[in-house]
Formats: sequence, C-alpha cells, structure tokens
Amino acid sequence: MARAASEEDIRRIYRETIHDLYGFVSRRCDGDRALAEDVTQETWLRAVRAWRVDGLPDRPLAWLATVAVRLVSNHFRRAPMDSLDEETLNSVPGVEVEEESEAPVTLLRRALARLPLPQMRLLTAFHYDRRAVAEIAALSGLSERAVEGRLRRARQNLRREIEADRALDGEQP
Repeated sequence: MARAASEEDIRRIYRETIHDLYGFVSRRCDGDRALAEDVTQETWLRAVRAWRVDGLPDRPLAWLATVAVRLVSNHFRRAPMDSLDEETLNSVPGVEVEEESEAPVTLLRRALARLPLPQMRLLTAFHYDRRAVAEIAALSGLSERAVEGRLRRARQNLRREIEADRALDGEQP
C-alpha cells in the first residue's frame, strides 16, 4: 500500500476498473444481474473506506477482484431460508392467508423463489428475521433510504409474482 487515496485517485481508478470489475463479478453470479450490481457496489464501498485509511493498493483491480470474490462466496454460502409461518405471510403487504388454506404458503414460496436473490434475502431479513431497516442498512453498507426503496421494489415484485401465480391458478387477485 502506498499513500492515502484522494478523491481524484478514487474516481480515476473507478473509471479505469468499473467495467472490468463488473464483468468479472457478473460471470460469478450465475446470471443474477442484481446480485452482480450489488456485489460490485459493495466492493467499491469497501474500497473507498479502506483506501482512504490504508492507502492505495499496488494493484487496485486485483484488490477489488479479491474483495468481490469473497463477497460472492459469502453470498452463496449463506444458509437457505427456513420455513415461513402464517404470521410472516401476513406481514408481507399484498399477501393474505386464508385460515382454511395452505396454498398461500406454497404461493409465497414459489413467488419468493422467482425473485432476484437479493430481493428474496432482503424480504426474508426484514419480514422473517425481523431485522430493522437500520440494521439491514448497516450490514449491507447502504443508507436506510436505499434499503427502504429496495424493500418497496421487492414487495412490488413479490406482489406481481403472487398475482401472476394466482392468475395461472384461476384465482382473482
């Protein structure tokens, strides 16, 4: 490591490496564009923090690639979602569980499985694990407002998936 990174240094390295880094990450994300974007963003957030304190690495793209590989690895290493209960289902806007039916649990699981992985995990963390927006933001390196926006889009996508499933099953939304 050399001198502390200036804003100009970081911007120059970003411009020089962002396309290569995104390409590198996207090849490791099994076609999940949202995951590739999230990993690339998180990698750069960590780079800015580290480089301002520790200085610029000799090979910035190699440093970025190492961090990205670890983030992708950690992402795929996480345990799959446990089961969903009726209380959790009722906490997701747009999903109502009918007392006599087990179908909503299956419906929700299918809809969640079709969401991009980052959206599924975000909904799971918020609704199932009962994590606060502030906690999710701190863990992900995002602002609370960004987490709220992503939650809103994830809920909208989940609602669309559920409505599409209901339409296929001949139910009214």
